[in-house]
Amino acid sequence: MASALPFDDIRTLLNTMPGPDMEAANKARSREAVLTKPPGALGKLEAISEHIATWQGHYPPRADRTVVAVFAGNHGVVAQGVAAYPQAVTAQMVANFQNGGAAVNQICKAYDLGLKVFELALEQPTGDITQVPALSEKDCAATMAYGMEAIAGGCDLLCIGEMGIGNTTIAAALACGLFGGTGKDWVGPGTGVDAAGLSRKADAVNRAVALHGDHLKDPLEALRRLGGRELAAMAGAVLAARMQRVPVIIDGYVATAAAAVLFRADQTALDHCLFGHCSAEPAHKRLLQAMGKTALLDLDMRLGEGSGAALAAGVVKAALACHNGMASFESAGVSNKD
Repeated sequence: MASALPFDDIRTLLNTMPGPDMEAANKARSREAVLTKPPGALGKLEAISEHIATWQGHYPPRADRTVVAVFAGNHGVVAQGVAAYPQAVTAQMVANFQNGGAAVNQICKAYDLGLKVFELALEQPTGDITQVPALSEKDCAATMAYGMEAIAGGCDLLCIGEMGIGNTTIAAALACGLFGGTGKDWVGPGTGVDAAGLSRKADAVNRAVALHGDHLKDPLEALRRLGGRELAAMAGAVLAARMQRVPVIIDGYVATAAAAVLFRADQTALDHCLFGHCSAEPAHKRLLQAMGKTALLDLDMRLGEGSGAALAAGVVKAALACHNGMASFESAGVSNKD
């Protein structure tokens, strides 16, 4: 009997994902209707509360143990001149996260969020996608499994982000492979490349997509051929969170490209996710639109490192505080409308 292929377990999970808990959703909707405010007055905050209850599968919804998981990886495509910074910056920024000096550290402190940093074989960049697949199927599946450790120890809300010099080129290639178009449609300045660098990025994406061709019809194959370790780990984290009924907030362009792999495999695979912000990286909005998704925030940010998702977690925590803590008309002795 032939042994199972590495991606078989991932496909099994995709076929057995739990759905929404409508009982919890109805409880959230019922409470929202009797809180001391006009119906709909809290706008999107009301939908957020219902979303979290629906996908946590219990009522009331909670965000007391929120974790921001930042995944870091390096990429062989940097050899194509697509990055403004040297690859050594990835490891240097990981050290900065660990020492508490990055923007995401300060946002986590402001909103009382936990932070986990996952360093993914930085000394071994992935294959240059313009010449070879980024990862073997075995390595890609193993990295997805490693990403699933983001929820180890328990959490009730997961934010995912990344760090990786060159990874906006990887995100662009993956988006192009999954949704079509050309490199020019999907590349942007990233950490600040000039016009020549932008042209090199578009050319690298076009060459990579042409090289891997029909293999890209399978989203998991697209991930392992065009992606990177941090993207594979983020996809694994999103899938594991779904299986454990943990809602997810996805950060910017690179994190969204990783999540898009699951969407292309099953269009319901991201139903438990919120998208934290719309990045200033131009193609992020295009990618969100391709999946029919909208972001909670639009602050012209393009930092990565989970910063936009962490900010959005503050909004989610505020939404749940209102939902769970506000008085009802009856308990507050406030007259409701006739």
